[in-house]
Amino acid sequence: MAPKECDGTSHVNRELIARRAASADGERVSTIITLAFEHDPLWSRALGRIDGGTEHRAAFWRLFVDGALRYPWTWLTDGGEATSIWIPPGGTELSPEQEERLGVMADEYLGPGAEDFFELLARFDAAHPRDQPHYYLSLLGTHPDHAGRGIGMQLLAHNLASIDAEHLPAYLESSNPANNHRYASVGFERLGEFTFPGNGPVVTTMWRSPR
Repeated sequence: MAPKECDGTSHVNRELIARRAASADGERVSTIITLAFEHDPLWSRALGRIDGGTEHRAAFWRLFVDGALRYPWTWLTDGGEATSIWIPPGGTELSPEQEERLGVMADEYLGPGAEDFFELLARFDAAHPRDQPHYYLSLLGTHPDHAGRGIGMQLLAHNLASIDAEHLPAYLESSNPANNHRYASVGFERLGEFTFPGNGPVVTTMWRSPR
């Protein structure tokens, strides 16, 4: 088993400490994700509005954060530099009530763009492997003030060590091709890809076999 403490805190390296996020950390985690994905090629388009507004994006990310916080697999570096949001085997990203809320939000905030948004979610769902229990990395983000220091990848490596202790696989979708080689460096292999409707940004699906 991987080293761990009763409070869910363990050292990533000499400088960083990672802990399991609690419901009280929801705002903090959501802020990191909102800022980290502000210029993401996929999500900046999927959550785009005709008027160019971006204020609504935080509400979308908070919904997914709250969905993940139903499980003890959202991680946060103690200084708030980075967060990783995992769905454990058998879990779902959102509850039925949250899924219903997501539909209402998309119609309200995205207007005519809601149709492409829903189609994108359907493509995510269709690509997701179902034949083997696995950990699903829903979101991984680093606060822009701390980007470029490898903190997010250190947090990911820490999480994978815990998953390896369970001898389970992991799955993710990379919404930015610039990150694919980083995921490959920790053992993820390309499964396939799909695009945003209308031949938009490419999403690469990646799988990491159990250790």
